Amino acid sequence: MATKSANLYARIEPNVKEEAENILSTLGIPTSSAINMFYKQIILHKGLPFELKIPTSIPVNINTLSEAEFNDELEKGYSDMQAGRTKKVNKVFADIRKDYGL
Repeated sequence: MATKSANLYARIEPNVKEEAENILSTLGIPTSSAINMFYKQIILHKGLPFELKIPTSIPVNINTLSEAEFNDELEKGYSDMQAGRTKKVNKVFADIRKDYGL
């Protein structure tokens, strides 16, 4: 194993740093190890180890909707159901896993 003697300094948003470090702590992974793993994946992939793209649609966050907007969303879903524009639940969850890398 190579000696770890290089330093990395990066400026990131405090909330992003805190949230990521909390997750890493829960996983038992020191931040420096996670960064080292990320760099090794960059080398192996000869680029970023994930796809960068702009989502074609963003899920609705119901916490930000007014009551009228929430009711409109429910009506859209009900209309889709009545018109037969539905998917089987297994297909929905498979699509979610694919779209969000879960």
